[in-house]
Amino acid sequence: MPPLNLQGRGCLKRLGTKLKEMGFKKALLVTDKVLRTTGLVDKVTGMLEYGYGIDTIIYDGTQPNPTTTNVYDGVKLLQKHECDLVISLGGGSPHDCAKAIALIATNGGRVCNFEGMDKVRKAAMPLAAINTTAGTASEMTRFCIITNPKNHVKMALVDHHVTPMISVNDPELMTGMPKGLTAATGMDALTHAMEAYVSTQATPITDACASKAIELIVNYLPRAVDNGEDMEAREMMAYAEFLAGMAFNNAGLGLVHAMAHQLGGFYDLPHGVCNAVLLPHVSAYNMPVIEDRLAAIGRHKGIVADTDLNNPRQCAIKTIESIVRLNMQVGIPANLSELGVLEKDLAEMAANAIKDSCISTNPREVDQQAIERIFKAAL
Repeated sequence: MPPLNLQGRGCLKRLGTKLKEMGFKKALLVTDKVLRTTGLVDKVTGMLEYGYGIDTIIYDGTQPNPTTTNVYDGVKLLQKHECDLVISLGGGSPHDCAKAIALIATNGGRVCNFEGMDKVRKAAMPLAAINTTAGTASEMTRFCIITNPKNHVKMALVDHHVTPMISVNDPELMTGMPKGLTAATGMDALTHAMEAYVSTQATPITDACASKAIELIVNYLPRAVDNGEDMEAREMMAYAEFLAGMAFNNAGLGLVHAMAHQLGGFYDLPHGVCNAVLLPHVSAYNMPVIEDRLAAIGRHKGIVADTDLNNPRQCAIKTIESIVRLNMQVGIPANLSELGVLEKDLAEMAANAIKDSCISTNPREVDQQAIERIFKAAL
């Protein structure tokens, strides 16, 4: 985790003080063009420059699924202006892009050289991550996902060296999120929590974080989607995504993410939406080996009726059904066909998914043919 995590309403104001105390003079601010049009980028740069004397150079070229090209363009800008700090502003895309920029700035080489687990040798440049969504938890994890535009594969870089120095989760920055983005990022957080809870590397500590995250998401995501100005819902979702991040940052993820990465890389689809559509299907595949865990989620969250408590399989099934209902409630597409996914591409995506590092902590063994069948079921 980052050594410093700022949480709660208005916490953004504390960031400038911390960065000034640390002696930083010039920052590369990594964001996207959409956020720049909202005025939020100007608000942050104005605060840093006029309030704390920290100059900012803006890189707003981050794409929704950041690419290696985005990373290299950011590195060139950072080096040209001799920045001593990287700041990311946005959701998972700017955070991941900024992580890779900070990494390449000190290590050199290509992004593909660091794909996989613990491939980094030098610490990345200092990075402060200002979060504007409640979903990816990239602002506080060791995970960095970058797309190779040449083969449409999402590369997972997993290393403590890319963990930000400071994370900022101010729910006041999240009130402008549209309903669709709120739903997608919230279901991304739910997927993080559930995959961590059933991971082969789960511990009592990650269980506690994941369990609380699930509880908060079930209770507050529909409210946040329904009314973006509901500050209690926004704040609780900010805590939920952070707890889910704590869980999967230590326990790992699973097959949902391994498959969702291929959909994002191949079709440039929103990551959270892909996770949401796949989560019930992968849960059903894993159920033979995680029946008790799925049942525990259902019991603890009040999803199952008292009459089912002595029937773990029935509890597990109802937990999966509750995911489908939550998807429907917050407006997630019902299947992959609605997202434009074609059956002819499933075999290639399954072949790539089996190589994804997230698959290593999936609770049930899986092969390429099984992944292809799950893709087909989700169509």
